[in-house]
Amino acid sequence: MEQQYYKHLVQYYETDQMKIVHHSNYIRWFEEARSWYLEQAGFGYDKMEETGVISPVLEVQCRYRSMVRYGEEVYIIPHLVKFNGIKMIVEYEIKDVKTGELRAIGQSSHGFLNREYKPISLKRENPEIYQVFFNLLEEK
Repeated sequence: MEQQYYKHLVQYYETDQMKIVHHSNYIRWFEEARSWYLEQAGFGYDKMEETGVISPVLEVQCRYRSMVRYGEEVYIIPHLVKFNGIKMIVEYEIKDVKTGELRAIGQSSHGFLNREYKPISLKRENPEIYQVFFNLLEEK
């Protein structure tokens, strides 16, 4: 999968009274982009859950660089930067579509659980999903 990005048009409801995006929405955008990224790789959350794998968020961080306003478009660029079959870390860059200006950076970490909410190793429990994530890591 070549370098790709998720494009988002800022909606009015995502802003505060000054028409600046509320900080909580960046975390939502990370999730939108991550879901899209996994779907592009051929194994989105729906397919994972069908096989009995759940991937909860363990931690999320965001560093804001400049304001995003109502009506602007941004690219959210996800990169899988760490994966060992038990945990993964995804980094994100949010950039202005028109100027390319970096608006925010962040990362999220995720574990893998079975239907009983017990931690699992994908390499052992689901080699197909393991290979999808491993391939994403190799494409960095």
